[in-house]
This record gives sequence, structure tokens and C-alpha cells, in this order.
Amino acid sequence: MSTATTKAIIPVAGIGTRLRPHTHTVPKSLIPVAGQPILGHIMDKITDAGVNDFVFVIGYLGDKIEEFVTQNYPDINAEFVIQTIGKGVGHAIWLTKEHWSDEDNLLIVFGDTIVEMDLGLMLSGEHNSVAVMKVDDPREFGVAEIAKDNHVVKMVEKPTMPKSNLALVGVNFIKNTRLFHKCLGHIIENDIKTKNEFHLTDALMAMIEQGDTFHYIEVDNWFDCGKKDIILETNRTLLQHNQYVKEKNKKNIINSIIVEPVFIAQTAKISNSIIGPHVSIGEGSIVEHSILTDSIIGPNSHIDYVVLQDSLIGNDASLKGFKQSLNLGDSAEVNFN
Repeated sequence: MSTATTKAIIPVAGIGTRLRPHTHTVPKSLIPVAGQPILGHIMDKITDAGVNDFVFVIGYLGDKIEEFVTQNYPDINAEFVIQTIGKGVGHAIWLTKEHWSDEDNLLIVFGDTIVEMDLGLMLSGEHNSVAVMKVDDPREFGVAEIAKDNHVVKMVEKPTMPKSNLALVGVNFIKNTRLFHKCLGHIIENDIKTKNEFHLTDALMAMIEQGDTFHYIEVDNWFDCGKKDIILETNRTLLQHNQYVKEKNKKNIINSIIVEPVFIAQTAKISNSIIGPHVSIGEGSIVEHSILTDSIIGPNSHIDYVVLQDSLIGNDASLKGFKQSLNLGDSAEVNFN
């Protein structure tokens, strides 16, 4: 039986330009979804699968990533590597090479991706494996092509004319770490780029070309949390599954209607409001005289006299609407829109 250690490598150095203005002050992976940051959901799944050794590739606002990990996961072995220039995920993984050996297994999980799958099944496999999901338009993702024996025969990063609709979702398990080290090193040292970046997909494809075997696992759900709409969709789906909804502090909910599913942090205060469905409210936030649906309210924010739908409100934000007192005569028409 193999005694190799599995090390989780999580690249979280991206700037997150598509999520501005939120990512001006908070790393993309720390944006809250269904009660906790994206990175928290990822790490919970990995630690639940028995992995305890982590290497994080940090960059922009990396001190906040390090603070979150050390405060919330004190029992894991965490190491941090800095990527100062965005050269792609392949380059990010290469920067971690001093923190793993060729005898280790590597679990590489993108830090902005929440995946619902049996991670234990992947980690117990005898071969390398990648997680995939069928998508309508695979041109924006890495794509896996499958043979009749269910092995992966080709991986291509963002193909113009894809021959498969199986997108690589950012969860990869490397058993043959020695060959992976060789293939990724060859790409970096010879400046082999795809669309001006070093891609992990190209290193995995080089392993296949060297005769190595990759299996694939189809996932149940995949959320590539790079845009506001996808973050809100992720929030809706995770809340519906209930496993992320914690017991609410009913003492802090006054004269309000709660339409499940929602997440309301223990220290949040709600009064004279209608909350839900699909709303997450962070620690220390205050919501008064408001109606919220399909929205995320970050920690320590104050919402008063507003109606919000499909909204993403950051940490420490203040949003106040207005109230009216009207005395309308006959046949009057008022339209505040």
C-alpha cells in the first residue's frame, strides 16, 4: 500500500477584475457565498476528504488569504508562496515545487471554483484524474477528450473548435508526480505558452503524450465564481442544499419574515424586514425596513429602507434608501421607477 502524502495546492493569486469593485479590497476567493468565503467551501471539502497539507499561491491581497487560513484552519499544515506576476496557473504551480516531492500525490484545486463531487473517490484512485462537467460552450475552458475506454486521450486549453463538451473544472489529482514535475518544468523552462500564459492543461497533456494515464470524474455541480451572476447562482444552489444553513439567532430577528432558504449569521440583526429566499447575511450586519431576495450581504454592513434583488453587497458597506409619507388626491398616479 502506498504511503505517499497528498498535498493540496490552491492557486489564489488572481486579481479578480471581473468582480470589481469588490476585489479592490477583498481577494476573489474570500467573497462570501452561502455563509462563508469561497475558499472556506473549498477547504472544507478537502479537509473532510482527509487532506491536511496545503500550499497556497498568493499574490494580490495575499495577506488576507493568509490571515483567513491561519485563523480558521489552525490544525492544517499551511505554506504560502507568492506569485508576483500573473503568468498562468501552470506558472503558479511551478512556484510551489520546493514544497512537494516526487513521492507526494498532488491535489490541485483552483481557488475560485466550488465543485460538488465525491473527492474521496478521486483521492482513492490508482491513476491520475481530472474532474469534468458537460457545458454548453466549452471554448472558455480547458477541455478533455475521452476515448471509448473512458480514459482521457487529450486535454486542450480553450480550443477554438472543441471536439468535446467536457470542461475541466479545476480539480486535478496527480499520482505520477515525478513525470508531472518533468513535464511542467519542460514547459516553463522552454517558455511554452498558450495564449500568452503557462497552463496546467498543457503539462497534463504532456504527461498523456509520455504514455501516462488519466481517468476522469464527472462532477455534480460546478461553480466558476468569477462573475457576480455566477456567485449569486452559487449562493442559491448551496442554500437550497441546506447543508450550509446554520441555526439562526432568533433573538436578533425582530418583527420580520424569513423565507427559506437563507443564511443569517449569528451576530446579524434583522428588524421589520422580509428576507429571502436565497439570501446570505454576514456576521455583524444590520438589516432594517428592507426586502431582500437572491442577494448576498457581506459582514458588518448596514441596510436600511431598501428593496434589493440579485445584489452583491460587500463588507462594511452602508446602503440607505428613503421612506415616504403621501397624501394623494383622487385619480392620482405615482411611479417611483
